[in-house]
Amino acid sequence: MKLISWNVNGIRACITKGFEDFFKDIDADIFSIQESKMQEEQADSIQFDGYYRYMNSAVKKGYSGTITFTKKKPLNVTYGLGIEEHDQEGRIITLEYENFYLVNCYTPNSKRELERLEYRMIWEDELRKYLKKLEENKPVIYCGDLNVAHQEIDIKNPATNHHSAGFTDEEREKMTQLLDSGFIDTYRMLYPDKVEYSWWSYMRQARQKNIGWRIDYFITSNSLKDKITDAKIHTQVEGSDHCPIELDIDI
Repeated sequence: MKLISWNVNGIRACITKGFEDFFKDIDADIFSIQESKMQEEQADSIQFDGYYRYMNSAVKKGYSGTITFTKKKPLNVTYGLGIEEHDQEGRIITLEYENFYLVNCYTPNSKRELERLEYRMIWEDELRKYLKKLEENKPVIYCGDLNVAHQEIDIKNPATNHHSAGFTDEEREKMTQLLDSGFIDTYRMLYPDKVEYSWWSYMRQARQKNIGWRIDYFITSNSLKDKITDAKIHTQVEGSDHCPIELDIDI
């Protein structure tokens, strides 16, 4: 099974930059999108033959949002964490299949001056509880823009970004807690020393200079470890400030 995740930074803009070609060429079984920036009534043209589409939009127009395309119809689909405080921004879609859950997530950014860091900490705790609750029934595949570079290897300039949103001690510790609770960073499991990034700032030619961060992930339950066959970061694919990531898994 081939799974793709991509923060498109606005699906309508990304479509003008080659999104459809990549979508068709990659031929994923499940394709998860973050930061769609689209309301349901705007999405008539965002459909692909052979796929079911599930969409969670933010209350605020032109902001956040997630979309999941899947070839196989899920047993059930839920939106959000089931907590009103966290479910206003369209950040979570959960698809239930016979053998696993697929959770598409766009994690809140702590923002400049870390003005949203306190909220982010609450979100992370609730999200971990949510994933562990799902895991009581069947294994979980959790993917998306998780807005944290977990280790120094995951960011070009760790020293100068130590207190930047996405690389604070607090955010990194929450990722550590998640992994310690029974989950795997699939890319880092397979490639412990490989340096690749999934996001680059639009400023100062960061992408051309490869001054990036790895903040997009496929994270799975430990029980799926032996079923993972590959994890990829499609650094050559443009169209957004993020690039797509891939998980290949026999499930």
